Amino acid sequence: MKYMLLMQFSAAGTDFPSIDTWTPAEIQAHIGFMQEVNAKLTASGEWVDAQGLGGPQQARIVRAGDGGAPVVTEGPFAETKEFLAGYWIVDCDSPQRAVELAAYLSTAPGPGGRPLNMPIEVHPVMSAPSQEIDG
Repeated sequence: MKYMLLMQFSAAGTDFPSIDTWTPAEIQAHIGFMQEVNAKLTASGEWVDAQGLGGPQQARIVRAGDGGAPVVTEGPFAETKEFLAGYWIVDCDSPQRAVELAAYLSTAPGPGGRPLNMPIEVHPVMSAPSQEIDG
């Protein structure tokens, strides 16, 4: 079963500064951890995809307007206390394994090498409905 593991960043309740204040060595250690995780997941056959995402200042919210024309709201979103920092799609044998991977991802190093303990959401990736449902 495939799972999407979503790394959330929350400004509320964190005890570490935003990544734009980290030293180059701290950023490199964090990125190195992510690369190591991806290599381990690839070796175990569980890796499907993983990407880091731009911050809220680069994000856009799009809705369909009149006639389906895009209506775009730009960031930054001052009211946003949380944002999606990145994701993994993994193919695991069990929900418990997806939870184990999420817990490990939460230990990504931050300032001073301390684990960030960022929340990781675990979502099953649902398959398409069967042809029988379509009627």
